[in-house]
Amino acid sequence: MPRFAAFLFALAAIFSPGEAAAQSEIPPTFSPVTAAFDHERREVMIPMRDGVKLHTVIVIPKAAPRPAPIILTRTPYGADKPTSQAQSPHAAMALPPADEPLLRAGYIRVYQDVRGRYRSEGDYVMTLPVRGALNKWPVDQTTDTWDTIDWLVKNVPGNNGRVGITGVSYGGWLTLMAMLDPHPALKAAVPMYPMVDGWLGDDFYHNGALRQTMFEWIYQMGADKKSAYSPPYGYRDMYDAYLAGVSADGVARRYNAEKLPTWRKIVDNPSYNQFWRGQAVQDLLAKSELKMPVLMVHGLFDQEDNFGGIAAYQALEPKDRNNDMVSIAIGPWNHGQSQRDAATLGAMNWDSDTGRWFRDKVLQPFWDRHLKGDSAAPPPPPVLAFDTGANEWRTYRSWPADGQVKPMRLSLLPGGKLGFAPAAGKAGYAEYVSDPAKPVPYRVRPILAMYNSESTWNRWLVDDQRPFADRTDVLTFVSEPLTEPLTVSGEIVANLFASTTGTDADWVVKLIDVFPPEVRSNPQLGGYQLMVSADIMRGRYRESLERPKAIKAGAVLPYRVRLPQANHSFQPGHRIMVQVQSSWFPLYDRNPQTFVDNIAKARAEDYRPTTQRIWFGPDRQSHIELPVMQQPRR
Repeated sequence: MPRFAAFLFALAAIFSPGEAAAQSEIPPTFSPVTAAFDHERREVMIPMRDGVKLHTVIVIPKAAPRPAPIILTRTPYGADKPTSQAQSPHAAMALPPADEPLLRAGYIRVYQDVRGRYRSEGDYVMTLPVRGALNKWPVDQTTDTWDTIDWLVKNVPGNNGRVGITGVSYGGWLTLMAMLDPHPALKAAVPMYPMVDGWLGDDFYHNGALRQTMFEWIYQMGADKKSAYSPPYGYRDMYDAYLAGVSADGVARRYNAEKLPTWRKIVDNPSYNQFWRGQAVQDLLAKSELKMPVLMVHGLFDQEDNFGGIAAYQALEPKDRNNDMVSIAIGPWNHGQSQRDAATLGAMNWDSDTGRWFRDKVLQPFWDRHLKGDSAAPPPPPVLAFDTGANEWRTYRSWPADGQVKPMRLSLLPGGKLGFAPAAGKAGYAEYVSDPAKPVPYRVRPILAMYNSESTWNRWLVDDQRPFADRTDVLTFVSEPLTEPLTVSGEIVANLFASTTGTDADWVVKLIDVFPPEVRSNPQLGGYQLMVSADIMRGRYRESLERPKAIKAGAVLPYRVRLPQANHSFQPGHRIMVQVQSSWFPLYDRNPQTFVDNIAKARAEDYRPTTQRIWFGPDRQSHIELPVMQQPRR
């Protein structure tokens, strides 16, 4: 046989089926060498009281002194993700950076998939309500946490019988659920940026206005157990995508939203009815007993849940008779930023890594004190709040600041002015035309999808507001330059006297710090317009949150717009600005400005331009209620 033919024959024997076929080069079983690892990683399926088993990852530092406390995080985002061993034998390289101090201190770290997500058994229901009218199952997230902790303290070797629980966002909500009926071994809780009330001011609605872009998150959570899918928008600019879809539900139905029960529940319950009231966590906490120390974590620039942390704190704080059980840390953070680098946010520089400082100086001592019994670990102050205008931490005995805050009225005045004295003379107004065909964008276009790889969604609350100040459908009111500092600490409320030629309207109000024309220390902040607090209100709910009502065209009516809480010093040379508008798109769905039963399902012909007027004068003085610090700060 010629040599070339023999070569071809041999080659065919290697790659053809039959007895001569090559064996797979992947062994049927393989285990990585872990003898040199500084930790043990265990995966278990923990049984719940109804027989469902939940996938749980346990990371135990090998060199840690025993017995050791356990810190648990329950998550819908995959317990394997924050616990992968990657390419390192060191646990500090496998777990999130915020876990490193816990590992050094010998804590046992546990992550668990909630029922129905990732590798856990059972059915998934978004933010599963507690057992009762909205949940007829014999289980909820409170019972699942109880059963998990019971298993852990009985089955994890070397634990000291003391467990802490923590989590961010959804995980923060799960932490609060654990507190409603806590296992006796649960000794401390740190809810971070929690979802608390999805209608009043967290993920899904703000004061009745639908946050339609959350459809992207709902789609990922509801279309697949492991969040394998994202909406195939077919647009780079979400402004175009949502405008083309007409209504929020019109956009969602392009991507089979009728098959997503969570989306259906949200858009089919547009008012603050029993569906929302029955799972408002602040009300559940107010009815529960405080059984453990809690450290709440809230971000002043939280783009997703800027209502929940403070609402939960205010529900729990009255139960803290000695002011030593309930604390809150209010930082200059976006959603979850205290758990990573937090020296800057967008153009803002806080002069230090506020996240690292918080974790080292406040969070770790809190855990050590309550889970290790370390009496030398300093307790957190009742309130720790970062001043985003002075770049300094403040401590208070309560929030708002224990009697040091006085409400002051900042009046909207003719000629686009702003001042602490009301307008003189008879009533007047400023007006603009709100056209749903050209809504005011909530940030500079193109507006990318939240989870686009190039998205800067997590810092939009510190975006420069100058691009919107000159729009003809945005009213702008500006003060004279300040001659001394003015510090606001607490809830801000806009009281508008307004009229519209339509029968419904949205009111967006922004409180803004206008920097001097030049800033030597940070040139890009010259003339910068920083939103200190801003939010939206759907006018149909001006009288009742549960029963919407059409607006009488042309009538001057009062509207109370609740804005997120702030802790900010306006410095000398800065100006205070207020912007008022009637759309914030596509973050919130467009109000058609004609009264319809459900705005999320409005038709194209329902959307009409209207003229909006903001009034000032003796009986109709639109103003902002500012919680102004009066006494010397500590």
